[in-house]
Amino acid sequence: MKKIDNFKSIADKYEIIFFDAFGVIKTYAGLVPGIEKTFEYLAKEGKEYYIVTNDASRSPKQLAESYHRMGLKAITPERIVSSGMLTKEFLDLKVPDGIVAYLGTPDSAHYIERSGLQTLPISEVNEHNIDKISVMIFLDDEGFDWFRDLNKTVNLLRRKPIPVIVANTDRAYPLTASNVSIAIGGIAAMIESVVGKQFIRFGKPDSQMFMFTYDLIRESRQVGKHEIVMVGDTLNTDILGGNKFGLDTVLVLTGNTQAKDYENRIISAGIMPTYICDSAVVDLSGLNL
Repeated sequence: MKKIDNFKSIADKYEIIFFDAFGVIKTYAGLVPGIEKTFEYLAKEGKEYYIVTNDASRSPKQLAESYHRMGLKAITPERIVSSGMLTKEFLDLKVPDGIVAYLGTPDSAHYIERSGLQTLPISEVNEHNIDKISVMIFLDDEGFDWFRDLNKTVNLLRRKPIPVIVANTDRAYPLTASNVSIAIGGIAAMIESVVGKQFIRFGKPDSQMFMFTYDLIRESRQVGKHEIVMVGDTLNTDILGGNKFGLDTVLVLTGNTQAKDYENRIISAGIMPTYICDSAVVDLSGLNL
């Protein structure tokens, strides 16, 4: 584990960089200051990069557009790999028909709608259609009534032996500098304990997320894991997932893990990144290039 002052020295060592989104590229306040310099440098050096995110709230196109509105044009839909894409793949392979009930916004249902299945928000499940529900998916922490619809979800899962997919494993996310909000992964964990069933999870730290991205890259080029580095702000998802898949990892201190307590968190979790860096910003000031 090495503390690195400038992300440039890390970027120079690898051919491909996986970035987490929230806490690495953006925060609750907008883009991480200076992050656009990183993508300008990667483009100049011919480095390949992907945003590997647990955000299943919107399609890759919508996620890319959100970066464009903030002024970061370098991130395009084909550079985004979302856990929602793994959910779609599962549905294509395992759920041939029926109704997919979900918790989330209409935008988050993008992935399951593309599978050609009928989708239904949990609020619209009733006695007339409940027998046709073939799978339940947790997509996003918005778009539903927490009291009414979470109780309805519990009772649906108690009544029907159907597979349950959690498309975003994040349990919380920063809302402000000092507050967090419960994410859909946290909601799913609570309901899982209530109904006494084991849910199927996609997203970091699951290795499937990294294998999906790795296979996507190898469709067009040969690359080894030693040529890829994972950059994240959360030990239990980004860093653990990258480590499990055999990648070098970078813990940045712009999101869930802060400079004031990163050492204690690493010791407590027992999860060791390859590098620690204040941010994923490439600083070219003072360099003779």
